[in-house]
Amino acid sequence: MQPVCNNPKCILEFKKQQDQKKRKAETKQMREALYTYSTWLKKLQVVFNKYIRERDKAKGCISCGRSFSGKYDAGHFYSVGSHPELRFDEDNVHGQCVYCNQHKHGSIAEYSEGLEARIGVDRLKALRGRRGQNLKLSIPEIKEEIEHYKQKTKDLETRKPI
Repeated sequence: MQPVCNNPKCILEFKKQQDQKKRKAETKQMREALYTYSTWLKKLQVVFNKYIRERDKAKGCISCGRSFSGKYDAGHFYSVGSHPELRFDEDNVHGQCVYCNQHKHGSIAEYSEGLEARIGVDRLKALRGRRGQNLKLSIPEIKEEIEHYKQKTKDLETRKPI
């Protein structure tokens, strides 16, 4: 049950690889210790947006309904600037083509219709009710959310199509 043979070269190479892994992990910890709250939020936003894109890739644009080809965005119904408490709310964020999200400034009227059709009246009403609630995630909570959305994305990427 040894990880390497008794050859000294193998032992030295194995030790070298173990030391490199340890240094890499230590470097990552030191780098993360320097992250600001804002940096952690940006990291979560990247992971969350990736999940939204994966979740919605077969659904098409929430605003215009066109199928996605190439790049598309994770568009917010309630903007992050106006409603930061809904920044990571799955009911508030949906796949949106770049044209609708960036060039038509979110295409809000069409988004509203698409949102009601996609999540239903009850969930839309609940989303509206969550506006204005205070949501201030701690760094440990942000780290948990990052891992949560990484796992959800991985689950979506590895599921078998029906």
